Amino acid sequence: MALKTRQERTSPAFSVRPRDANTIDAWSLETDVIIVGLGVAGGAAAIEAARAGAKTIVLERATRGGGATALSEGTIYFGGGTRVQRATGWEDTRELMQTHVRAAAGPTSDPEKVRLYCENSLDHFDFFCSLGVEFKDTYYDQKVIFPPTDDCLIFSGNEQAYPFSEQSRPIPRGHKPQKEGSAGGYIIERMITTLSELGVEIRNESRVTALIRNEEERIIGVVAVSDGKEITIRATRGIILTTGGFIMNKEMVKHYAGDLAKCSYPIGSEGCDGSGIQMGMGVGGAAINMHEGLMTTPYFPPVSHIEGLIVGTSGQRVINEDCYHGRVADAIMHQADGRAYLIVDDSIYGKTMVPYPLAAVEETIEELESSLAMPRGNLVETFSAYNEAAATKSDPIFHKASKYVKPLLDPPYAALDLSVSSSLWAAFTLGGLDTQTTGEVRTEKGGIIEGLYAAGRASAGLTRSGRYYASGMSIGGSSFFGRLAGRRAASASPRRDS
Repeated sequence: MALKTRQERTSPAFSVRPRDANTIDAWSLETDVIIVGLGVAGGAAAIEAARAGAKTIVLERATRGGGATALSEGTIYFGGGTRVQRATGWEDTRELMQTHVRAAAGPTSDPEKVRLYCENSLDHFDFFCSLGVEFKDTYYDQKVIFPPTDDCLIFSGNEQAYPFSEQSRPIPRGHKPQKEGSAGGYIIERMITTLSELGVEIRNESRVTALIRNEEERIIGVVAVSDGKEITIRATRGIILTTGGFIMNKEMVKHYAGDLAKCSYPIGSEGCDGSGIQMGMGVGGAAINMHEGLMTTPYFPPVSHIEGLIVGTSGQRVINEDCYHGRVADAIMHQADGRAYLIVDDSIYGKTMVPYPLAAVEETIEELESSLAMPRGNLVETFSAYNEAAATKSDPIFHKASKYVKPLLDPPYAALDLSVSSSLWAAFTLGGLDTQTTGEVRTEKGGIIEGLYAAGRASAGLTRSGRYYASGMSIGGSSFFGRLAGRRAASASPRRDS
């Protein structure tokens, strides 16, 4: 029996009722397409709508566009043989990419979204190049969350880690633009420049508060607060919600995604408060996958920490430590009740990106086990079995890659507390409105809400599980399906009836 994405019933507490079109005496503005939110999904949707000839208005609640993308490292997941892959000696195909993305998107992902994304990856790379986003033809040969340099290509997910490495040949597909450090803001600025060149009107500090629905239950406009005044804007072709997820809405996170609520640091902009999802739910849109998200705790760099062992309070290992950090965090949460330690010896200990509490430092594993109040003999047995196999560069139980396998024999031994209650854990949501591949918002019965589209984290997009996630799939998927929504809305038959 195939896994199904969990659908949430519309909750009155988390839905925003639409405005009746009959109550609108006069429209403030009229356009073809309205984009609500200027992150990477909104920018891509607006660019494609404008390129298709549609008069497009973007409404952004902040003083300038950016959303969660502007706060990110800016990695984008491309494959199938991009210019950068070829230049750096990596031979990739659409089939290889699809095999991995099918797994990385999660077991409840939409197969058609996965297929379209992979089959059109090279075109999507070209789309970003058309905006003036530059990618350096270099490969960064270290395991990092993102390159601190202006290098481009990295392994950004679980491609090299078991069991993914056995399902598909490991190939790097994370592409960071040519900029030292984080590049998310750079991507957004290139989009804003392109929108300006296309003549798209961007209204900053314009917060959409409700959708407007006519008697036929078609969404025909929005209510917004702009320059301190309430305005109504009619869209003759469609409205696209690209407002982000709901990680900044504590009540929604507690209601839908309890595990994410335990994390100390929400990843997102102020606008990731679920407003678009709420408006969509208010007109009958189905919300799906709302319990899912990505949790992470950056126990590396330094890369040497991957050579350590992550154990629960029982003293037993949790997962192969060379996995993507989101997969490791998920394992700690669900297999160790959110409590775990990274055990390192003196030869591999280093300072992490964020300070972790030192739970204990001892000269022997027996003493460390006692200091951590673990069941007697468990941690000792874990280390003994691991060190014996590591002497031959093997890890037969958890299958950590051999380059990270070495006996831990250099005291003292330290236990860094990776527990969700004791250290920095970050999170974002992966649930939202149910959409077709071209962005139309679905109802709970599978129908379509006429005139309404969604993309980015306001929708349940390409990736639907942090357990399988790879960096770059959010920006990649959000922008790709934003593009499809922009094209579809622009091609809709114009409607000017109220």
